[in-house]
Amino acid sequence: MIKTIKVMLCPNNRQRTKLFECAGTARFIYNWVLDYERINYECDNGFINDYQLRKRLTELKQTHSKFMWLNDYSNNIAKQAVKDACHAYLNFFKGMAEFPNYKSRRKSKPSFYVDTDKISFTDTHVKLEKLTTSRKTNKQKFNHVRLAEKGRIPVNAKYSNPRVTFDGMNWWISVGIEMEETTNEPLNGGIGIDIGIKTLAVCSDKAEYKNINKTAKVRKLKKKKRRLQRRTSRKYCKNKKGVCYRKTRNIIKSVRQLLKVTRRLRNIRHDHIHQTTSEIVNRQPKFIVMEDLNVKGMMKNKHLAQAVQEQCFYEFYRQIQYKCQWKHIEFVTADRYYPSSKKCMCCGNIKKNLKLSDRIYHCDNCGNTVERDYQASVNLMRYYGLTA
Repeated sequence: MIKTIKVMLCPNNRQRTKLFECAGTARFIYNWVLDYERINYECDNGFINDYQLRKRLTELKQTHSKFMWLNDYSNNIAKQAVKDACHAYLNFFKGMAEFPNYKSRRKSKPSFYVDTDKISFTDTHVKLEKLTTSRKTNKQKFNHVRLAEKGRIPVNAKYSNPRVTFDGMNWWISVGIEMEETTNEPLNGGIGIDIGIKTLAVCSDKAEYKNINKTAKVRKLKKKKRRLQRRTSRKYCKNKKGVCYRKTRNIIKSVRQLLKVTRRLRNIRHDHIHQTTSEIVNRQPKFIVMEDLNVKGMMKNKHLAQAVQEQCFYEFYRQIQYKCQWKHIEFVTADRYYPSSKKCMCCGNIKKNLKLSDRIYHCDNCGNTVERDYQASVNLMRYYGLTA
């Protein structure tokens, strides 16, 4: 089993500059591959695989002056950027993704790959490859970047796919580590989970988890975010010269404050989802059933779009799914058109005229009166018996 660990980096100013340069190298090579593939395809020469492109890139670095500067950076950054671009093209040809776009310096997320054989960890630092070209012992310390969390990443372990990324404020390193799988099989009863907007999740065992976006803390941060957005927008309009916007130091300061608040909101929501999903999985149920929601269709409703977006339904679904794999819990996805809310939990009668505003379910057949979300979770739990 491979688990991914993500830790924040604390580089000094020179290391930060070098990390941006490494990310720029990966972006340059990615765009070069897309351009090369596009021109080659227009000439009816077909698709070129990553092996041939890496050979071509090595020749250019040795002969062409335009590519000489790439020798100052790790060769593995360029090699992986070529693989990523070719992989994006193959996904497009298979119909799994849209046509790959060029990476923008302003809009794309700065990131680059580190080779598994070159990276090494201590309790406090991570050693990256070729941040400095000097071989002197005192200069080699420049390759060691301090970690924000001590002892979080195991020192002697098998690493996979190390990536260094920048989120707008801080640099992070994420690495996959091979862990031993647990062999304990859960024996408790199954759980059905109904997720919604009023509450984040309602379980069939009557456990209920609140919507974190309705708390005073989050509402206060959202209000602060709206004020910062308006302030930043006014500063941009005030410094507009013709059709262009001048980015002054005050604008940069406002944007940084806005990024901090946005990141704080995102972290609060994701932390709440992590605590909720971990608590559900740690109960060791035999199976967990969730419905496949049409989130894209729900986002088209202008009255619900913001609330649906803030609930992070996909993130909740993703975390439950991979945590079930860790604990050997069977995860079942109910059909999107299964009437979990409209079906009576007592007699099985389906109430077709049930509205979204009806929070209490009244059965016309047997007179059953029950809370709507709880009934949906019970029906989802019983869905496992229909598919078994």
